[in-house]
Amino acid sequence: MISKKTLKLSLKSLKDFAKKRLPDQELIDLDARDECPVEIVHHMCSPDQLGIQLLFIPEEYGGFGGGTFDVYCVCEEMARIDLGVATAVLATFLGSDPITVGATPEQKKTWLSRIAEEGILFAYGATEPDAGSDLGALQTTATRVMDGDKIVGYKINGSKQWISNGGIADAYSVLANTPAGPSWFIVEKGAPGFKHDEPEDKHGIRLSNTAALAFSDVYVDADRLIGGVEGQGLLQAQAVFGYTRLMVAAFGLGAGWSALDRAIPYSTKRIQAGSPLSEKQGYTHKLIVPNVVRLEAARAFIEETAERIDAGEGSLNTEGAIAKYMATEAGNQAADASIQALGGYGYTHEYMVEKISRDVRITTIYEGTSEIMEMTISRDRWQFHLKTRGQHYHEQARQMEALAAKHPEVGAGAAALALHALAEALERARAARLTRHQHILLRIGEWIAFAESAACLARRAARHAEGKLNEKANQRFDAAALAAISRIFARDAALLVAGQSLRWIAGAGGVSDADMAAFETALGLPAVHRAQAGSIADMDYIADVLYGRAAKHAAAPAA
Repeated sequence: MISKKTLKLSLKSLKDFAKKRLPDQELIDLDARDECPVEIVHHMCSPDQLGIQLLFIPEEYGGFGGGTFDVYCVCEEMARIDLGVATAVLATFLGSDPITVGATPEQKKTWLSRIAEEGILFAYGATEPDAGSDLGALQTTATRVMDGDKIVGYKINGSKQWISNGGIADAYSVLANTPAGPSWFIVEKGAPGFKHDEPEDKHGIRLSNTAALAFSDVYVDADRLIGGVEGQGLLQAQAVFGYTRLMVAAFGLGAGWSALDRAIPYSTKRIQAGSPLSEKQGYTHKLIVPNVVRLEAARAFIEETAERIDAGEGSLNTEGAIAKYMATEAGNQAADASIQALGGYGYTHEYMVEKISRDVRITTIYEGTSEIMEMTISRDRWQFHLKTRGQHYHEQARQMEALAAKHPEVGAGAAALALHALAEALERARAARLTRHQHILLRIGEWIAFAESAACLARRAARHAEGKLNEKANQRFDAAALAAISRIFARDAALLVAGQSLRWIAGAGGVSDADMAAFETALGLPAVHRAQAGSIADMDYIADVLYGRAAKHAAAPAA
């Protein structure tokens, strides 16, 4: 773990570097040319220059040993600058993850030290043309090369697609099938039989290099098998899903805020019907405030999950999936709303929000699509529901009710309504065997993500009120504003969970007409509707905070 001071200095260096080398116009020009600024990426990962890669590397291999929370902060800042460049930097650490979690001590020393000391770039070679995100369906093979009874090497054959840094990396982690199962290998650029295609012509992140890879009898020595034991590849990949998806979540968060931070000042200068757009509810309450709320709900989940990973709770793959789902969907919505906020200007290449919207779109696709996240979330939490005989989310709701008694201002009461409704929906889905419908499983994933995020944001708001936030936590909003944000999101989550549960469980035949009224009551719909009181006042307050008008309020609106 690095100190708050070191992290702050690293973030400042990153901002200063971007201001000098990657101003908006340069980013727009590079995007237009579909050009990855390889020199800048190397500069960022050079120990003699910016050295951003040192934050990701353990101290014993020459790095700073940054924790998950530190890396989230850096990833958010990189995404605020440019998601394509951020992807190029993160790709090195995706590529080195199998080494970090599964390599032999000698392999770690060799490769992690080279990243730290030489700034070499890695790529993560897992995805294939026909397998997509299904790592278990890969077709690339690694055939043993024998010297008598001893394995001396492997010959790799196959192809990979959508590989970030595919055409610029110095080394590649490549997943291939061995006789004992999927395994990771390290392949260096220039190896005979190994080639990459021209960069993909992408919708967004055009400042990153994305290229297909091809392997034709590419020979590697046996010491390039990560961990030295065949068949460990999927376990090594799964061991870091929570962590890597948290970093992509930070990308969605940073890009979403980058877009809003352009829309907000624009609206103070754009005059319509005699007054700025920033003073119109139709603008702020549709395009700005709801997106701020969703992004900050995602931040709460990212920060809590990062703290838990750093505390040694494991990889937290499902929590990483929730964080990625919430943050990347919120980032996309924020960027899209920012185009709308700028009107015709936002739709042109001249303004950065158009580019950000194209860039952030990838975050709902790579490292697992939003639909895979929904499935991951629902399958895991479904087991919690079954094992606790339907009490898992009722218990979380009771914890929120206790928090509401202590901090009535943070929206915990509405979060409790969302969790109670979720528990009732899951139980009805179980009784009616509705999870045989894939769409119901996906919707359950969405409901879980929103309900858990509402609870998480309420906890963060309460910690802020008590002065107990992580010292490295983002504190753009004071305790009163964060409480209002939490109230808004909790109401939204309760309405989404209760309303959508009724819609889809009824739609799948899980409730009869005769039982409909009882199910509505079990979901708490009357209470959920009553909880919407105060919504406009809270949105007014957050708009005033965002536009520097909050001084006219003595305090935030009452809960």
